[in-house]
Amino acid sequence: MISDRFREREKGERSMDLSINQHANECEEECDHSFILKEDIGYVCRVCGVVERRIESIIEFQGPKRSKSTKTYCYEGRADKSGESAGAVLDAVKSPGKDFSVEEVAAHPRHKKQMKPHQIEGFNFLLSNLVSDNPGGCILAHAPGSGKTFMLISFIQSFMAKYLDARPLVVLPRGILATWKKEFKRWQVEEIPLFDFYSRKADTRAQQLEVLKQWANTRSILFLGYKQFSTIVCDNDRSAVAVTCQKILLTFPSLVILDEGHTPRNKDTDVFTAVEKVQTPRKVILSGTLYQNHVCEVFNILNLVRPRFLRMEASKTIKRRILSRVSIETRRNLLKKSTDNVFCELVEHALLKDENFKRKVTVIEDLREMTRSVIHYYKGDFLDELPGQVDFSVFLNLSPRQKQEVLEVKKMARKFKVSSDGSAIYVHPELKSLVKSATNGRNDENINKIDALLDNLDARQGVKAKFLLNLLRLCESSDEKLLVFGNYLLPLNFLLKLTMKIKGWRLNKEIFMITGDHDNEERELAMDQFNNSSGAKVFFASIKACGEGISLVGASRIIILDVHLNPSVTRQAIGRAFRPGQVKKVYTYRLVAAGSPEEEDHTTCHRKESIAKMWFEYNEYCGQNEFEMEKINIKDCGDEFLETPWLNEDVTALYKRS
Repeated sequence: MISDRFREREKGERSMDLSINQHANECEEECDHSFILKEDIGYVCRVCGVVERRIESIIEFQGPKRSKSTKTYCYEGRADKSGESAGAVLDAVKSPGKDFSVEEVAAHPRHKKQMKPHQIEGFNFLLSNLVSDNPGGCILAHAPGSGKTFMLISFIQSFMAKYLDARPLVVLPRGILATWKKEFKRWQVEEIPLFDFYSRKADTRAQQLEVLKQWANTRSILFLGYKQFSTIVCDNDRSAVAVTCQKILLTFPSLVILDEGHTPRNKDTDVFTAVEKVQTPRKVILSGTLYQNHVCEVFNILNLVRPRFLRMEASKTIKRRILSRVSIETRRNLLKKSTDNVFCELVEHALLKDENFKRKVTVIEDLREMTRSVIHYYKGDFLDELPGQVDFSVFLNLSPRQKQEVLEVKKMARKFKVSSDGSAIYVHPELKSLVKSATNGRNDENINKIDALLDNLDARQGVKAKFLLNLLRLCESSDEKLLVFGNYLLPLNFLLKLTMKIKGWRLNKEIFMITGDHDNEERELAMDQFNNSSGAKVFFASIKACGEGISLVGASRIIILDVHLNPSVTRQAIGRAFRPGQVKKVYTYRLVAAGSPEEEDHTTCHRKESIAKMWFEYNEYCGQNEFEMEKINIKDCGDEFLETPWLNEDVTALYKRS
């Protein structure tokens, strides 16, 4: 977009041929050149027509106006116990930028042409919060795969073009750093240095300080993993080097982007504390799954971008209104607890358990009003352009041997043991002998034991193993690829080995696997081969290691092997295949062991999902049962695979999720 003053200069200019022809070349040597910006060409001399810089490489640069001021912060430094001043270490670092007066910031024409309506709306939402007389942070809660990274890359470049002293900091899960850098190179209008500790192999504080100094002194962008960032900011080391690293990270960022920004949702963690300490008011949370487990976590995140959010005047008014709406009995019961989170618990109770639907709707409307200026939500309507998605919860009847083992699982006292041991036994009962060493982390030993176990194994004794093998047969006959996500490595390794033995397939040829042990290069290679190789059949993945920031659109069938207690993790995993680039209809099978503790976990997770949907997706056309699962007849479910005897033999119940 061209600024108003350029438009004014263009008014009244005589029309001319702007092509670089022979006449223009002859005039060039004599011309003093008076360049104007033409939106479709670039900077052009209005006299001779010479193009100084083409539009493809331009973001309008302009010195900031100094007529308006904005809030700045002071860093409360800590003394070095050795007596050495952190200021001495900072001698080679220039002062952080402070003048971010209100300017006109716009998306580059190249980017704007590529933006979908929700991205343009999101870009403008960022402007309204970050570029104002009283800037504050905000949250972009856009569906996975909706182009949040591209939108922020465009915004960061436009912001840096207006504010030359800006130093953006991007904090993100380490696993998606390569994706961000690749996207930056794809959408860069000018070459901006990108700094991070991994590519520089900066492991010590001294090495990290050198990278931080380069970032502070250079018009550039810094990328840090959440763990790196929180470790440095919360470090108790009082040395000058450590304190200087902290000072740079807390005072130099003028714009902080938190990708997968639901990560710092627990206020008792170092990550939350570290983000809270950064002194810029311009913090942006990106999340495709903002609601994770509880309402209070959403308000924790709101407090990061707008400190003391519930105590702001506008919030307090609506908070009182919500409290007045909640049933007296509910309010009386929860207020006895006298916790700081009473309001959040009241909201959660109202959304989840209140049987008065009208009252529930009014609470939702109040929440929307309270957060609409800070949270920009996008459901992902663009995904309607894809071939489609069907999401099933498939309850499987356990084998007699598995049912016996489940009785022992139910007696376990620790929730983690019930989940981890159960996940293995529901796949195949023979895995019971390996769960203890799996819990103790002896993965190599387990893989060797799995090989021995397979020699005399009856795969039919494990209902989930049997489902997988039968689904693979159907996928192979229909030329479709399969993703298998699981919470635990033991059942994933077992199924990988079982598939290799029965099908004769090879690792990194027909079969692929990603866990937390694989580095970025290995992940990129595995994803590329799986998506693009016609011989690829199945991809096994740890749901946490493979749930964010990657694309596996080569697959059109997904198995969720077990129930993750945070439903947003499962949603992220499904979003690896159901995203732009997918050319087939995607079918998801969430496997649940019938009659086991997994059933209760599945119910709990669905309740959590229903809160998120009601809060962010409810509208006047939604009915009371809109967010419930629909029980359907497997013989008429719309999935030709599930309708075959091979796959539905052990199914006791089938639900279709909205």
